[in-house]
Amino acid sequence: MNILSIQSWVAYGHVGNAAAMFPLQRLGAEVWAVNTVQFSNHTGYGAWTGEVFTGEAVRALIDGIAARGALPRCDAVLSGYMGDAGIGLAVLDALARVRAANPGALYCCDPVIGDDDTGVYVRSGIAELMRDRVLAAADIATPNRFELEWLTGAACATLDNAKEGAARLAATMRPDGPRIVLLTSLRTAETPAGHLDMLAAEAGRFHLLRTPELPLSVNGAGDALAALFLYHRLSTGSAAAALERAGSSLFGVLRRTAEAGARELRLVAAQEEFVAPGTRFPAIPC
Repeated sequence: MNILSIQSWVAYGHVGNAAAMFPLQRLGAEVWAVNTVQFSNHTGYGAWTGEVFTGEAVRALIDGIAARGALPRCDAVLSGYMGDAGIGLAVLDALARVRAANPGALYCCDPVIGDDDTGVYVRSGIAELMRDRVLAAADIATPNRFELEWLTGAACATLDNAKEGAARLAATMRPDGPRIVLLTSLRTAETPAGHLDMLAAEAGRFHLLRTPELPLSVNGAGDALAALFLYHRLSTGSAAAALERAGSSLFGVLRRTAEAGARELRLVAAQEEFVAPGTRFPAIPC
């Protein structure tokens, strides 16, 4: 399995490609990582150094990969934090080149826009580009609850609301694709205290995965989850199976992170969770 992953990079910690690349490699995938930013650490610390790359820089790297004759072997494109609207356009260009070489390649878009505690935190123009152009080319979308509400205008107060929002988003995605939505972080009126939900939608069917809520606050979990979900959807052909495997693996990593009292995901220390999760959570039809 070959995955072109176009995301941010941090030297210290695990977000973006630094959260997605190792889990994919541990599962046996080849990852062609193209970095959209190079920061010292993730912005959750409040201070960082580094730079945002340009769309032209991303295109140049795709040119180099294409020159190796690799694009026909690309099974999927994965994108996350873009840093600049020009990078979003470069991602669309890369996707078009991959699909021209391999029409069966899937595109998984993690539409990084914002979160409940921050609101929209990306640069001007990125959220609108994501809504109006990028997701229209996507086969898989992995928004959090805030992002789903922002993209669709559908509040997620109840499970039925969340299902409606996921269906709305799916309807805007690539018509010829599977139109899969993974809602990565969900708490509704039906979610018991001390728990969190994930919701996957594919072909009009919905599955819910519920895990205990852990006492930690880390960045990068959504990036790792999107990568894991993409891998397992590619390998199984089922969003429900991908939800079970990805959600169980991520919970195991988060549990190990919480036990260590760590500020960064314990991806290396907990790497066995990617291949053999310590706890299996079922994806329940809903």
